Amino acid sequence: MEKRRIGIIGGTRGMGRWFADYLEAKGHPVEVLGKGEEESIPALARRSDVVVVSVPIHVTIDIIRKTGPHMAEDALLMDLTSLKAEPVREMLGSSRSEVIGLHPLFGPGVSSIQGENICICAARGNRWLPWLKGILLHDGATLVETTPERHDEMMAYVQVLTHLGTIVAGMVLRGSGIDRAELLRFSTPAFRTVAATMEKIFQGNPRLYGDIITLNNKTGSIVDGFRNNLSRVGDFIDRQDAEGLARLIKGGGAFSC
Repeated sequence: MEKRRIGIIGGTRGMGRWFADYLEAKGHPVEVLGKGEEESIPALARRSDVVVVSVPIHVTIDIIRKTGPHMAEDALLMDLTSLKAEPVREMLGSSRSEVIGLHPLFGPGVSSIQGENICICAARGNRWLPWLKGILLHDGATLVETTPERHDEMMAYVQVLTHLGTIVAGMVLRGSGIDRAELLRFSTPAFRTVAATMEKIFQGNPRLYGDIITLNNKTGSIVDGFRNNLSRVGDFIDRQDAEGLARLIKGGGAFSC
């Protein structure tokens, strides 16, 4: 397999570090830049066959603008962010290179991509897509080829709605004043699973979740739906109408998985 010179901006931790290790294990020489090394971006872009932008969502556009103009026409510019429409649009506008938006739907804790979902938004060119797909498919990933707009719409339901509910529940618990250890004494397995997710959000990287929720242009409709349905449930609770709530849960068009 031909070796490709790969640069990863944001490759010192998180998903950037995961992909740096992954591609290095395949024999590709990988150069990483971390926070505070932005002045090295132009040189990295010029000497790399592939540049991957893997930085926090709120600085992604700025980093793409510093990278794109220095990419060769036959190179590949790619990003790993959780939103795709704006990053892909900026990569297309700031570079002459081929462009692919990539979103791995897993975190850096996985040891293998076997069976994991990865969204691919092929935006420009046809040289690099077969190379990228070949690597990922060889290792058993499930590839979802889509548009940036459709990706962001689906992430509003998959990520925004999920995290929104968890954050609101966590704020309710935090506001209750009940000690965490006391809660866990009364906990069920389901609660412990939810509590672990809350801890990951509240104690891990809150800005990541803030970006995912507030920067997706589909979030407004998700929040409206959340409020409306919470109000509907609240009406049944106010009336102590358990049968009515059960009918609502079971009713036509109910979600099933």
